[in-house]
Amino acid sequence: MDTGEDEILAEELAALGAMGGGSRRLTRLVATLLRKNVHEIDLVIPLPFEDAVTRVIHVCGRAGRPVGPMHVEPDGDRQTIRVVAGGGMGGMNPVVVTALVTREGVGLSKIRLRAAAKEGLIKQRAGEKTAARLATSLSM
Repeated sequence: MDTGEDEILAEELAALGAMGGGSRRLTRLVATLLRKNVHEIDLVIPLPFEDAVTRVIHVCGRAGRPVGPMHVEPDGDRQTIRVVAGGGMGGMNPVVVTALVTREGVGLSKIRLRAAAKEGLIKQRAGEKTAARLATSLSM
């Protein structure tokens, strides 16, 4: 079962609130009401599909921890990798990063990178900044 971004973000924020002595349930409720900052970036990289998947796993793995199992399409031409990374001030704002790697042709792969984070009163644009940072790392 795939857990949606909103559910993952609410749970991550609830856990942070509980660590700080707050009410996990109340923090989770408030998190569901917050707006989401989402940014998507499409990349085409000159790597065969398997190498591109390995690169995405490595780069995203350094940025955060995996969330759920990786999803591989039955035809083997698409793979989804999802992690929760830290963004915003001090890396304390959880960001759900989803990377969809698709076989694009001989020696080419397409990566759709999506980063989503909840935004409070102070706009940190954690989703945008995390997507840009990871896209830069993937392009190197």
